[in-house]
Amino acid sequence: MKKILLVPVALLLSVLPAFAEEAVLDTGDTAWIIVATALVMMMTPAGLALFYGGMSRSKNLLNTYAMTFAAYCLASLVWVCWGYTLAFGPDKGGIIGGLDHLFLNGIGIDTLSGTIPASVFVLFQLTFAGITVALVLGSVVDRMKFSAWIVFCLLWLTFVYSPVAHWVWGGGWMAEMGALDFAGGNVVHINAGIAGLVLALMLGKREGYGKVAMFPSSVSLTALGAALLWFGWFGFNAGSALGANGLAGSAFLVTNTSAAMAGMAWMFAEWIVSKRPTLLGLASGVVAGLVAITPAAGFVNLPASLVIGLVAGVLGFYSVAVLKHKIGYDDSLDAFGVHGVCGIWGALATGLFANPAISGASGLFYGNPAQLGIQAISIVATIAFTAVATLIIVYVTRLITGGLRVSREDEMMGLDNAIHGERAFELD
Repeated sequence: MKKILLVPVALLLSVLPAFAEEAVLDTGDTAWIIVATALVMMMTPAGLALFYGGMSRSKNLLNTYAMTFAAYCLASLVWVCWGYTLAFGPDKGGIIGGLDHLFLNGIGIDTLSGTIPASVFVLFQLTFAGITVALVLGSVVDRMKFSAWIVFCLLWLTFVYSPVAHWVWGGGWMAEMGALDFAGGNVVHINAGIAGLVLALMLGKREGYGKVAMFPSSVSLTALGAALLWFGWFGFNAGSALGANGLAGSAFLVTNTSAAMAGMAWMFAEWIVSKRPTLLGLASGVVAGLVAITPAAGFVNLPASLVIGLVAGVLGFYSVAVLKHKIGYDDSLDAFGVHGVCGIWGALATGLFANPAISGASGLFYGNPAQLGIQAISIVATIAFTAVATLIIVYVTRLITGGLRVSREDEMMGLDNAIHGERAFELD
């Protein structure tokens, strides 16, 4: 809630200079958000690249890294040029931000957003855009053209991520409705998960999917990536308090607890079903718990985080081990199964467990059943918009690049060699 309230304040300060002197820079808040920004930045080209790279096949490991790096670079450029103003510029009908801050116009060295420099707020939000579009990659590794990925990222950040961010955090219609999304249930995880599913369905299954074994190149790299994501997620969630305060501490606590509980839940579910507790399952469970607590981190207490993590671990395992195979789609690294499904659970759980003692918002279990309905509306709207908009972007990308998918020969050879002329491991 604090995040939602601070944005309109920052916008007012930017357009009403006469009141600018009323805002006061807080050095403690500023220092913390700078650190949080660095933590979230690390999550994409380090944590996510390792997490996804280790799960991809060895012949595609570098391609997975390259696409993750490229996504973050593109997000950095799009955000400072036009993405930020579309998301956080003055509201236009509850749908999109105005172009007042195009190329960060009007944001100077002394401009404040609440108690921190506006430039720091811009960078903090930039890291969210970067990891969101990179998460989509998990659904399509092993088979998407690098050129098509570049075009897709540019279009998706502009026409999908920025509007949804505005709806929730920039004073748009979801914020007006009272939807709760502390650090990115709708904006990040549901958004990326649905986009990944649409893109995977449009690309089709990998050659040999369901017929030949597709072993991860390195579970060790994936586990290391999961650990870096866990570490960086403290900046993701606790940083979303936008200050060095008790709310940040509470978000930090429930984030760690949910992740730990989900890791154990996934591990035991897998142990019961397949008779083996795998490291890959444990790492995936941790990420599922982090995803689920993200929208709720600033609204729920410790007992709620235990429940959220428990359900996320079991639900994530079911989505990956059972649901995907029953339906038959090829979500390469389970971006939809982990981020989409657990993101939906986290957004709903926020409507159940939001505790007024944390930040003033109440959920179903604290006497406000309407909040659950609001959360459901926001989820359905995000799914519908993201699915349709992503589908349109897929068709536009096809026209621009001549197709989304690499040739069969390149796919069989491996994209590291076919596209980049490199190999991840020199074993000869």
